[in-house]
Amino acid sequence: MKRLEYYWYTRSPWPLMLAPLSLFYCLFVRARRRLYQTGVLPSQHLPVPVIIVGNLTAGGTGKTPLVVWLAGFLKSSGYRPGIVARGYRGKARHWPQRVRPDSDPQMVGDEAVLLADLCGCPMAVAPLRAAAARALLEHSDCDLILADDGLQHYALQRDVEIAVVDGIRRLGNGFCLPAGPLREPAARLAGVDLVVVNGLAGRDEYPMNIKAVMAHRLHDRSLCRELASFRHQSVHAVAGIGNPERFFETLRQAGIRVEEHAFPDHYAFTAKDLDFGDAQPVFMTAKDAVKCRKFPLKNAWCVPVTIEIDAALGNRVLELLG
Repeated sequence: MKRLEYYWYTRSPWPLMLAPLSLFYCLFVRARRRLYQTGVLPSQHLPVPVIIVGNLTAGGTGKTPLVVWLAGFLKSSGYRPGIVARGYRGKARHWPQRVRPDSDPQMVGDEAVLLADLCGCPMAVAPLRAAAARALLEHSDCDLILADDGLQHYALQRDVEIAVVDGIRRLGNGFCLPAGPLREPAARLAGVDLVVVNGLAGRDEYPMNIKAVMAHRLHDRSLCRELASFRHQSVHAVAGIGNPERFFETLRQAGIRVEEHAFPDHYAFTAKDLDFGDAQPVFMTAKDAVKCRKFPLKNAWCVPVTIEIDAALGNRVLELLG
């Protein structure tokens, strides 16, 4: 049986059965946002600029690569960014938590460890992003906060909102959860400062192209190979991300024969999950690699991504920061 998410991006009538629940959900999220806007619910202001990177849909759209790019761009522009996130699925007992490249993903979340590894910026996580941000401001010299996946976290005030949209799946069937993928009504997209599309962009949108051309050994980044060198070879492709099919398709486009192993987003892997009983290479995303590098895998490869973004996006971010 297919997961509900499959029907969000088809013309199937099945999600219509959940339309009443979606209507209730829409009313709730609108009322919640209004309570923050009017000050009934508290929203904290920070003494430094805050850039929110988020999305309108549940699941992966490419937020993490954009945050990595923004962190590098802002550093090259003279800023000292710090990064905050929720620490989704993190099991730490106390918050906020500082995150380093060698932090335990089970304690602080897989995406947080990946961002700390790739960005080289101070990072902290907490369910209350403002608490994480204040910890960074207290213990580092950052002068700007990048908030990953914080579009709906209205308890933190923001100066710039960036929404990331999947260029292929877009907003799905247009329904809010649970009948569709939307966390907020589609009209919310018109209120953000910038819309970045992972793929083909439309009017007033900024395109972002994510590419994967190299793979490196899971336990040794110095051992690299071009994906094209695996052409016509069969591999096990492991993906515990929001949109596994995008990863599988990337490998297929490189001419690799893919045996797909899709897992739920943020899945907690065990060594048994990755034991396929043969000597074929195991390919995984960078997000999954931070959780799997503790396993003694002999032929595992991480496939990092790079992104290409129109320079106009960076210029517009600097304009909005004033």
